[in-house]
Amino acid sequence: MTRQHIVFLTGAGISAESGLSTFRGKDGLWTKEEFQYLASTDCLYEHTQKCLDFYNMRRKQLAEVEPNEAHRLIAELEKEHEVTIITQNVDNLHERAGSSHVIHIHGELTKVCSMNNRTTCVKEYPLTTPIMVGDKAEDGAQLRPYIVMFGEYVDSMNVAVDYVSNADIFVVIGTSLQVYPAAGFINYAHHLVPKFVIDPGEMEKCEQLGFTHFKTTATEGMKMLIEAFKEL
Repeated sequence: MTRQHIVFLTGAGISAESGLSTFRGKDGLWTKEEFQYLASTDCLYEHTQKCLDFYNMRRKQLAEVEPNEAHRLIAELEKEHEVTIITQNVDNLHERAGSSHVIHIHGELTKVCSMNNRTTCVKEYPLTTPIMVGDKAEDGAQLRPYIVMFGEYVDSMNVAVDYVSNADIFVVIGTSLQVYPAAGFINYAHHLVPKFVIDPGEMEKCEQLGFTHFKTTATEGMKMLIEAFKEL
């Protein structure tokens, strides 16, 4: 296969193999009503430390896991192709595996920002250092996780849509496609380009749009995908 621009849309399913919880699947975090509240702007403003502690727990968990083979196989594709990753995940496992162009549409656990404005005073923050009430951003406001919480808008949608629209190959991995606006990305891939979805669940939306479905885990699906690339 000649050099191509491959665009991946990844979700919690790819990081599950590293030990991080999924969200919409069976026993996922968002199936528990309390967690949905803890990850909301309502909680951030009403019970700030409670919200911070929820994210401190998730940040600590991220520090304890490693990228898996699926992350690494995607990163290795950069040796021969241009690769863009649009991820719903807030972890940094793609970057730690070696991927150089990752768009985080829901934010990043490794960063903090100002409670006055999520787009200001953004900086890296050690995963093992808890964010506490009283910790200040450079503008004097309370520090908060650099995460798109329930009740907030996704800022990077237009950029991500442009990448999907111009992809030579589009691959969806480990997302149930239940969360909008990200779930709508599959509609922007050009109808003539090769499209693949890797997920053990039913993915009727993708199949109706001409995606080849590898109904398996992220790692096994990536191995199948690399084999499929040899036929393109």
